[in-house]
Amino acid sequence: MFTQRLTSSMTLLGMLSTAYAAPYPTSSSDGFPNPNAQQLLAIEQEANGLLSNLPPPPTLSAAGITNFQLIAFNENLEVSFFEEIISNITNNVPGFEVDSSSPHSKDELLEILKNVKAQEELHAITAINTLKNFNAPLVPSPCVYDFPSTNLSDAITLASTLTDVVLGTLQDASQSFAQNGDDGPVRAVASVIGQEGEQNGFYRVLLGRLPAEKPFLTTNAAAFAFSALQQFVVSCPFDVAAIPLPIFPPLNVLTAAEPRDMHLSFSADLSAAAAGPQLTADSDLGALFVTYLVGQQLPISVPLVDPRLSDAGVLTFDALFPFTENIMAGLSIAALTNSSNFASADALVANTLAAPGLIEVNQLLSSPEL
Repeated sequence: MFTQRLTSSMTLLGMLSTAYAAPYPTSSSDGFPNPNAQQLLAIEQEANGLLSNLPPPPTLSAAGITNFQLIAFNENLEVSFFEEIISNITNNVPGFEVDSSSPHSKDELLEILKNVKAQEELHAITAINTLKNFNAPLVPSPCVYDFPSTNLSDAITLASTLTDVVLGTLQDASQSFAQNGDDGPVRAVASVIGQEGEQNGFYRVLLGRLPAEKPFLTTNAAAFAFSALQQFVVSCPFDVAAIPLPIFPPLNVLTAAEPRDMHLSFSADLSAAAAGPQLTADSDLGALFVTYLVGQQLPISVPLVDPRLSDAGVLTFDALFPFTENIMAGLSIAALTNSSNFASADALVANTLAAPGLIEVNQLLSSPEL
């Protein structure tokens, strides 16, 4: 089935390039994230739709506040990411030129990306307004970011992976809303899940992949998404730790995954781990696992192979990537855990030492359109 493959990510940053762009300042000509009425209308016109005018729910749980803080944090980042891509294409930055053989002209691609950026702005504004309505102790504002993409193909690849992660994270938010009696936001969040899926189908076609990744998209845990996003953050005008989610050390995937059963190499710098269980020289490394989130399957745990903990606190090891039995097409999310046999993705977080490792294996239908 998989006649060609797209190599997997090491971490969100490692998958694309070792050359990093200069930190990207958070500036916007349309007033985001606090547009006036005229600016908001311009954003809505670019987005092809209005902000919802439904009244806010009467109450929102503490968990619901955290969900919206993460959503705002993520959407602010996405707005800056697309703003940077638009700027690079507009200004013909080397690597971001649109080839004349592309099925989409430069103007068409800019129109599409400006539409996406405006829609992401409305997602962010919705989360921000919700937090303000409930007097949340922190309403995340945009940070300064460092995105690794040095060409258009890499940027669209990163856009697709980020969207994969968001699609899993919004599943987690919906589950949390349901568990905490927060039924009010569910309809709006479900509408965003559909919108993000439409986006990713377009990115996947640009990259020469099947437009629909898999029948049930890979779920995620809020803490894993929050941890992954930290890799892009240079600085924030607020204390990131005020969002009550753990930040795990990255789990680096050092091997390009292929559509077959194989062993992958991993590393994790646990020397300054602030979240999760801690390792010492006396720890039983044989009791650790790589646990994969794949689609809507129960978490899949496999034991470490040849784990080695350096004096500097860096753990390196191999682990099986059980592709065939589990049809691990598209996104798989890996975590280093001190337990196995988890009943759900939610149960992973308390037993995680490092995460996430983002692994992509995709069928290529044709040459990418970029």
